[in-house]
Amino acid sequence: MNGHDLQLAAVARAGSLPDAGLEQPFGPEWDVYKVRGRVFMLLTTLGEQPIVTLKATPEDTKALCAGFEHIAPGYHMNKRHWITLSGGDDIDAALVHELVTESFLLVVEKLPRARRPIGLPERGGAAD
Repeated sequence: MNGHDLQLAAVARAGSLPDAGLEQPFGPEWDVYKVRGRVFMLLTTLGEQPIVTLKATPEDTKALCAGFEHIAPGYHMNKRHWITLSGGDDIDAALVHELVTESFLLVVEKLPRARRPIGLPERGGAAD
């Protein structure tokens, strides 16, 4: 999947998640997706390369970075808790869908129960 399609797939998934919203607090070069005020996804272009940055557990960060050529520690983020995806043959729409969903759920889990959106997706489930 190329970088443009990667970002389109990530945006499509983020747009389907409850209470997810787009902001540009860092200017027009950065699309920042939040749920209830907390960041779960960032998109930008580095040089000519579109990228997507997502939250992940430290264990998943290690495994994903080791297992996928086009997944690296988070660009300009905590390298233990964030990953950055770039376009490449080892990245497909199903993986992007799963990683965006997981990032969203990790952020939602840290919210007080009363502030969590309803209708949350399940982990590891089939694409909605």
